[in-house]
Amino acid sequence: MSKNPPQVFSGISADQFAKLIDKARAAGIDISGNSGSASKFGVEISWNYEPEMKELTLHCLHTPFFVSAADVNTRIQALVKESLA
Repeated sequence: MSKNPPQVFSGISADQFAKLIDKARAAGIDISGNSGSASKFGVEISWNYEPEMKELTLHCLHTPFFVSAADVNTRIQALVKESLA
């Protein structure tokens, strides 16, 4: 497990979560369902979406030595904000 804390995003509607799934799939990351984990190029993430609470938790579990967890978190934040706009 990563020392990196999970990121929690509130106010995520089902439509917004669907947009995030589409973006992840377009990037080659197969996200399906409300929870799970996926990896690509050595970066492993987990997600948990609670539709009743409109809350999405994303957690960077692992990165290769040449990518920092902070960089992955920054990219995740940008993608979520982009999808909410």
